[in-house]
Amino acid sequence: MAKAIIICDFINEIISSEGYAAFAKQNNTLANTARAVEEARKLGFAVIYVKVGFSADYKEHPNNSLLFGKADQFQALRLDTWATSIVDTLKVEDSDFIVTKHRVSPFYASSLEVILRNSPITDLYICGCATDLVVSSTARDAHDRDFNVFVLEDCCAAGSAEDHKAGLSAIRKIATVGSLELFNQLKIK
Repeated sequence: MAKAIIICDFINEIISSEGYAAFAKQNNTLANTARAVEEARKLGFAVIYVKVGFSADYKEHPNNSLLFGKADQFQALRLDTWATSIVDTLKVEDSDFIVTKHRVSPFYASSLEVILRNSPITDLYICGCATDLVVSSTARDAHDRDFNVFVLEDCCAAGSAEDHKAGLSAIRKIATVGSLELFNQLKIK
């Protein structure tokens, strides 16, 4: 069984925003995620970074979205800028995949599923910011595409502890939720 770690939306503009930055700092999320990526590489996983963003003219921008609706007005989440760059704590390597998305789910209108099917990947380990949004959406969409889904809870951030807990509660119905210790279990097998 081939495996991948998917690191979702750990981009500068999101993880440095007020609630997410505080949560990530308090819970050591970025250091945990960096360690997870390192462990995944040692285990031969595909490493896939996912980032949300819009082109300079915001042609992919969803005007009616409660989440992204004003991104164009504020010039937020603009691709090819500091805002949508993966945070420096996570060391992207040339062999890693980078998937750009324009909605919450990385499966929607992106190359993610093609990459996974061509590899062929069966098991997905998911990290990201925010637990209740992209992580939850990724887990659900992966589940519905018949992947084995694992969420690394200590490698996820949210705007608050309540949002994180609520996101994980819903995810547990469709995925295995655990800590970085899931990698230790793989080493034993």
